[in-house]
Amino acid sequence: MYELIATATFGLEAVVRREIEGLGYEIIKTEDGKVTYSGDERAIVRSNLWLRCADRVLLKACEFEALEFEDLFQGIKAYPWEELIPADGKFTVTCSTVKSKLHNPPAIQSVSKKAIVERMRSAYGLERFAETGAEYTVKVTLLKDRATVTVDTSGTGLHKRGYRAANVDAPMKETLAAALVNLSFYSAGRTLVDPCCGSGTIPIEAAMIAMNIAPGLSRTFAAEEWEIIPREIWKEERRKAFEAITAPPGGVYASDIDPRAVEAAKANAAEAGVDECIRFTRSDVKNLGSAFDGLDSDPRGIIITNPPYGERIGQEEEINGIFRSLRSFCRENPGWSLFIITPDKDAEKKLMGRRADRRRKLYNGNIETTYYQFHGRK
Repeated sequence: MYELIATATFGLEAVVRREIEGLGYEIIKTEDGKVTYSGDERAIVRSNLWLRCADRVLLKACEFEALEFEDLFQGIKAYPWEELIPADGKFTVTCSTVKSKLHNPPAIQSVSKKAIVERMRSAYGLERFAETGAEYTVKVTLLKDRATVTVDTSGTGLHKRGYRAANVDAPMKETLAAALVNLSFYSAGRTLVDPCCGSGTIPIEAAMIAMNIAPGLSRTFAAEEWEIIPREIWKEERRKAFEAITAPPGGVYASDIDPRAVEAAKANAAEAGVDECIRFTRSDVKNLGSAFDGLDSDPRGIIITNPPYGERIGQEEEINGIFRSLRSFCRENPGWSLFIITPDKDAEKKLMGRRADRRRKLYNGNIETTYYQFHGRK
């Protein structure tokens, strides 16, 4: 068994924890930006394929106190690297240091790599390593003089699903979009609308959830080349993931005032294999009620949206107009719930004239935002 770490955007740790528990793995601890849990080789595969809201999956090698460079060297050298990295493995070392006596990144990287090389020289009886094989990215994180050494199993971040064929300004990361959908308690067949869909990330992630499509099904991972994980496990888990896909339920709607955004969203949905699940149209938010026929067929529909931000691509009056339109729609459809992510601190008053039922501080890129959740009338 290994200790694995799923990293997460600040504010989404609980969401990622629930995903890991849903896969059947035991949580060891939850901290800011990461969830540590236990699992075997198959857990590495399933975590990369199925975690929608995590940023990466890391294998935790070791953890120890490092007040001096000798502590760092000996602590890293003590780990059996030969059990993970083969003689031809390509390994790089990155690092970060916060509030620690060891605060020189180049020196930390150099000492850490030297420790791994010394361990592998002793284990393999070699003086030099070709480093032509699979890639192993080792990260040494020093926080308050405590070193945590991990190896990245994901490679490219998990938000890279592989379906973003077309882009628009200020796209949302797929992992954040999936988290917004999960926090809305959306389920397949229920009506979900994004009236500011941009490149379509929120409705596409909702449709993938509705069809039970594993988010990592169409991409590759660093650990696919590792010798410690038999290739047959990857084949088995991918086959199971394909077999788990369900038929398109419909009920997902997306619109945007920008025709380029709508075309980009359509292209991305087709690439993700969920275009049959989503209805797209070009429309202003103020016409939300009439944008789609049968939109009010579900008296308890959901709006999830990421409207333009004033400091990014929108103007204040345009944004306030979007807020007024959403408020008007929700008053006319009191059973509907509204979920909106915005940096606007006055959004509650502008949107609904009351405090949100729930709110969560999140970061969209480097922008601090709040995810406001207004629940419809029961």
